[in-house]
Amino acid sequence: MSRVLILLFVLLVWPVAGQSQAQAPTTPSSPASPAVTAAPARRADAIRPSPSTPAPIAALTDEQKTIYAVGLLMQRSIRQLDLSPDEVEVVMRALTDAAAGRPAVDLNEWGPRIQPFATARGLRMTTREKANSAAYLDTAAAETGAVKTASGLVYRDITAGTGASPTASDTVRVNYRGTLINGTVFDSSYDRNEPAEFALGAVIPCWTEGVQRMRVGGKARLLCGSDLAYGDAGAPTIPGGAALIFEVELLEIVRPAALPLGAVLGR
Repeated sequence: MSRVLILLFVLLVWPVAGQSQAQAPTTPSSPASPAVTAAPARRADAIRPSPSTPAPIAALTDEQKTIYAVGLLMQRSIRQLDLSPDEVEVVMRALTDAAAGRPAVDLNEWGPRIQPFATARGLRMTTREKANSAAYLDTAAAETGAVKTASGLVYRDITAGTGASPTASDTVRVNYRGTLINGTVFDSSYDRNEPAEFALGAVIPCWTEGVQRMRVGGKARLLCGSDLAYGDAGAPTIPGGAALIFEVELLEIVRPAALPLGAVLGR
């Protein structure tokens, strides 16, 4: 790995990392520890650089597009900081100043404050996400045909199946699409053009409970609060505290392959 990518990792990825990489229905990691809520951001109009008209993407060379991708990677790394547009301008100012060798602040002094700042901003985002998700789940639970279980799962049949129902120890073959409450798709077997198989005992609680309510051949909608999904920690494509919506088609209960007769008889 080049020194530039190492530097990007240390300064941008490492301070705000700590979320587990996982496909949508897999078991989440432990929720993040609480932190102090950050104060409202100060506006940065006074230090905003002069605007310039960017070149159209189509006019960029391949090398310039690669550099543009570096910017996308940086944004992905700092999105948990919940930066306002004015604060993004401050980041852009810092890049420009550092490139010119004229940083406005001492990194040795202010760098150690990044981690506590990131933790506080993450908590702010999680608190906001949980409030929005709770309101969404309450509305969904009142819809015709919806059932809210004791755990808080909101379940609704889309198409009733006619086959067997799985147990928590079964492995199932499914097609599914997972979205956030704003409609953003974060995972989809449909997009991969391939059904997925999951052991119901090794997925998030929402799936373990919800898919057991289904019958083979059916399609259902599972609405999962964060406590039944990825908790306050979230995942790389899922904000902390987020409620998730899954549309699931139960295609099959996958039975263990039969052993050859010789293996059964111990031969």
